[in-house]
Amino acid sequence: MRNAKYHSIRDEILDLVEELNVGDALPPERVLAPRFAVSRMTLRRAVEELVREGRLERRHGAGTFVAEPKIAQGLAVTSFSEDMRQRGSVPASRTLAVDEVLAGAQLGRRLEISPGDRVTRVARLRLADDAPMALETLHVPQSVAPDLTGEMLDNQSFYELLGARYGVALARGRQTIEATVTDEAESEILEVPLHSPAFLFERISHATDGRVVEFVRSVYRGDRYQFALDLHPDRGRLERADRSPAPAAGGP
Repeated sequence: MRNAKYHSIRDEILDLVEELNVGDALPPERVLAPRFAVSRMTLRRAVEELVREGRLERRHGAGTFVAEPKIAQGLAVTSFSEDMRQRGSVPASRTLAVDEVLAGAQLGRRLEISPGDRVTRVARLRLADDAPMALETLHVPQSVAPDLTGEMLDNQSFYELLGARYGVALARGRQTIEATVTDEAESEILEVPLHSPAFLFERISHATDGRVVEFVRSVYRGDRYQFALDLHPDRGRLERADRSPAPAAGGP
């Protein structure tokens, strides 16, 4: 019963948050506790969970405020720019550094090129509605985009650039996602506290001709991102179950 009461209070706080605007302050505990008829300890626990989920944010010495909504990201081969536009946000990119490196053994395996081949490496800050979202490090074989520069990628989707400038169309990609925390440099660039929760994306994308066109490593802010998945039943399994013979009368 205590756990049910806690979840009920959490939902009531969420209802209150829905009535407020981003950046509005949550009423203080001395106001909310009697309003919801709970102890301050129970109220505090519910608020802390919403802070961990990114629905609310603490500001030291100021209080608790309604946080920016998370941007739900589906799992598909889409560019950051396209994904943000689909969600009603304005995407932008800021090139932080560009250099030319030899692939070496590990990067060469990922890009399926010789270790001695040259690769353009681009570090970019990805933004949505002018807010830092992700720190991205893009690796592109120079054979794919021989004259690629950082200026070309400022406020430009790499995938759109591939098609428009180089005539390269994407066919498929493989992406891994794992939980991580931000290091000192990532925290400063993404404007989050040190060791903030984050998602680490690593993606390898192939063109329609089979070539690997990129290896990209991205660190996404955990307080602004969530994943949205559409789940469907295994139709083949359901059809097989429907065709299974019925049990004999009187059977178990």
